Amino acid sequence: METATLTSSFIGTSNRGFALYAQDEVRRLIPGTKCTELSDQEVFLMQCPISREEVIARFGAEEPIFVRHLHPVDATTELNRQESDLHRLAALVSREWSFRTGERLAIQVRKQDRLELPYSPAQVREALTDKLEQLFQIEPVPREAERIVSVYVTADTAYVGLSAPSDNLSDWAGGAVRFQREEDQISRAKFKLLEAEQEFGLDLAAFSNGLDIGAAPGGWTSLLLERGLRVTAIDPGDMHPSLVKHPKLTIYRRNARDVQFPPQSFDLLVCDMSWSPLQMAKLLIPLLDALRTGGTAIVTLKLMHGKPFQTVKDTSRTLAPYLELVRAKQLFHNRDEVTLFLIKR
Repeated sequence: METATLTSSFIGTSNRGFALYAQDEVRRLIPGTKCTELSDQEVFLMQCPISREEVIARFGAEEPIFVRHLHPVDATTELNRQESDLHRLAALVSREWSFRTGERLAIQVRKQDRLELPYSPAQVREALTDKLEQLFQIEPVPREAERIVSVYVTADTAYVGLSAPSDNLSDWAGGAVRFQREEDQISRAKFKLLEAEQEFGLDLAAFSNGLDIGAAPGGWTSLLLERGLRVTAIDPGDMHPSLVKHPKLTIYRRNARDVQFPPQSFDLLVCDMSWSPLQMAKLLIPLLDALRTGGTAIVTLKLMHGKPFQTVKDTSRTLAPYLELVRAKQLFHNRDEVTLFLIKR
C-alpha cells in the first residue's frame, strides 16, 4: 500500500509540444528529477528523489504552468501485448489496494500514441471495473470520484497509481478537459473560458459587468451572457448574428485603443486576441482604469516564439503596476497559449 519512500515516480502530461518546458518546471520544483519522454512531447515519466507525499505537496504549493496532469506510479507490470494483459492488470490493482464498499472510483486508462494493441483503453477500464465491482462493490464514476485509479500503457509496461483527484492536478484523464459542443455554439474558443472558470475556481455568474476585448465573433461573450452578466464587447470585426440584439450586450465595433469607459465600470475583464503578448498588454493598460479595484481579468497569451517562460514573465511584469498575477496556466484548450488569472490592484 502507500508508504512514504525516499524516491517516487509519476506520469506527467503537458500540452503536445510543451513537454520539455513542463520537464524544466518539474526539475526546478524538484531538483534531481529525471524525466523520460513516453509519448510525442506530451507524456513523460518523472523519477523524483523525494517521497510521493512531498512531490504532491510541492505541486500543490506551486503548480507549474505547463504540467496539466500527473499521477503517481505506485506499481508497474510488464505487458506482452496480448489480451491476457487485461487479466494481469485487473489482478495487479485488486492485489495492491483495497476499496470501501460503495466507494466512488474513477478508472482512467491511457496509452502511448500510435501504439497498436489487441485491446483498447476502454477494454482495460472495463476489465478493472468488473474485477473491482466483483471484489469490493465499488461505484464506478467518470468524474467526482473519491479516488482515481490511473493506468498508462506503453509497448511493454503499464504504470499504475491510486490517488485522490486533487493530487492529480485535474480529475480528467490526462487533464484533457472535455466539454459538450452545443449545436449553436459560436466557436470553440468558448471552451477556453469554460476551462479557465473551472481551473481558477471562478464563478462567472458572480460577476455583474464584463468587458470583452477582442470579442468577435463572440465565443467568450456568449458564455458571459449565459451566466447573466451585462457585457460590453469591443472588436472592429463582426459579432455573431445571434448575439447582436441581446438586451444585455453593448457592442463597440472599434479598435480597443479608440474606446474609453468611466473608472470602476466593470468587475470582470476578459481578453482572447491573436496578438503578440506585448501588443496585447499595451492595448489593455489604457482600459484597466475601467476595471474595479479587486476585479478579475482573464487574459490569453499567444506563445509566438520559443520562450514561453520569458513571455509570461515579461507580460506579467508589464501589467504588474495595474494587475496582480494570481496564476498562469496552459489549459488543455489553450494549445499554443497560456491563460493568465489576474486581479486589479
